[in-house]
Amino acid sequence: MKTRKMLAPITITILLLMYIGFFVWAWSVTPVPLWGKIIGLVIPLSLMGVSIFVLIERVKEIRSGEEDDLSKY
Repeated sequence: MKTRKMLAPITITILLLMYIGFFVWAWSVTPVPLWGKIIGLVIPLSLMGVSIFVLIERVKEIRSGEEDDLSKY
């Protein structure tokens, strides 16, 4: 049952990484000065890293059985 609950976050993260990855690819082939490419690539790459971190945290929550955080408040 836990694998079914992990399916949605994993799917959404994969789709998000593919979407942002397309922008990384498009920006890397665009003729822009080097400083512009660096700035334009750091932001999407950091967003990809953050989304992977959030996915790992969500999988940990699902495995521990802590699914409804609002019930604590």
